[in-house]
Amino acid sequence: MKQVLLFALVIFSLQGYGQLKSYTLSVHGDTLNRVDAKGLKQGPWINKVENLRGERGYEEEGYFEDDRKVGVWKKFALENGVKIAEENYKWGKLNGKSKYFTYNGGLEREESWRAIDPKRQFDTVALYDLNDPTKEIDRIIVKNEGSSVKHGKWVYYDPVQGVIVETEHYVLNRLTTDDGKVVADDDVKPIGFNKYTPSVDSAGKKTAAKPQAILDFEKKNSGKKKVKVKDGSTGL
Repeated sequence: MKQVLLFALVIFSLQGYGQLKSYTLSVHGDTLNRVDAKGLKQGPWINKVENLRGERGYEEEGYFEDDRKVGVWKKFALENGVKIAEENYKWGKLNGKSKYFTYNGGLEREESWRAIDPKRQFDTVALYDLNDPTKEIDRIIVKNEGSSVKHGKWVYYDPVQGVIVETEHYVLNRLTTDDGKVVADDDVKPIGFNKYTPSVDSAGKKTAAKPQAILDFEKKNSGKKKVKVKDGSTGL
């Protein structure tokens, strides 16, 4: 009986291989890097990227579904096998939390992404209060441009000390203030400049008063380098 069962499993396995255009076998006999009859990548994959023009090489492993990366993908340095990245994918795009490490293994940053369903022309995104994640404060309709967008909390670390050195919050690629207001993008969350009374500077030029969201953001980042914001002035 055992021999019949084993024979049946072997036949089933061979039939499965026959439906694949190509594949490789691991040292343990597992089928990897499968390409089906339609030429689509399926199942577990391992990709190797060699050192090139000063860029360090790496090996990545994860899962494909209909030629698109899905789930957790991990990257390891070729030179020492240290994990240098752990990314999450959906529909072949970055989605959810991703972590990046130095070649010594220290955590460098955590990113948060959102993938949009490629089958939908538009998508609706709910926005939540950063201080109360259960409280929905707004909804935004976005056009699907076929790529992932920064969405959520980004954290930068000192990879040696392991302490947080900077934190950012994004809504669909746009930087926000601590209270969830979008900064520096009029398309996602328009700022009604017409309700602000123009003022006059020392040279007698009229300037538009800055919205409170931008003032709060500038106050928070005062003294920091590489922080760019749009202040709403037209230069006229």
